[in-house]
Amino acid sequence: MEKNLLISVRFTLATTVLFGLIYPLGVTGISQVLFPNRANGQLIEKDGRVIGSRIIGQAFTGPGYFHSRPSAAGTGYDATSSGGSNLGPTNKTLVARVNSNVRRMHAENPSVRVPVDLVTASGSGLDPDISPAAAEFQILRVSRERHISETELRTLVAHHTEGRQLDFLGEPRVNVLELNLELDTTYPVRP
Repeated sequence: MEKNLLISVRFTLATTVLFGLIYPLGVTGISQVLFPNRANGQLIEKDGRVIGSRIIGQAFTGPGYFHSRPSAAGTGYDATSSGGSNLGPTNKTLVARVNSNVRRMHAENPSVRVPVDLVTASGSGLDPDISPAAAEFQILRVSRERHISETELRTLVAHHTEGRQLDFLGEPRVNVLELNLELDTTYPVRP
């Protein structure tokens, strides 16, 4: 029995070192060499300062910006509280929240059907993308606030629209942070 216990302890220590230290450090090192941008969170810098990540959404509330999806993560886009609301489709809280969001969106653009991703949170609550329809819905407001034509904004949105991966995975999408950064660079807000 003592021999079996000693073997168990040695095996536990060996697998802990192998799978708890050597393997994670090896994979981290390889990813840093082969894919440094992806391994470090796809951070976006401006003027030498990190302003966000391409893969984590953030709130944009100003009228001259394209807005992200609502977030159910903590107090909004809190990566430490990532997760959906876990509210079912018949839950009164969820229904009230969605109806409130729909009313707010209709006030902005009353004659257009509101895209679902502008009134519902994603599963993680951190989705960095919106649908092309959600971007189109916001063009009127952003155009008015930035004093630029809707045609110019449509061209900008089209430039930032990514198609399906491998032509069949996922849905077309627009990264809100990248779109707003180019918007600020190309068409700065005028007083």
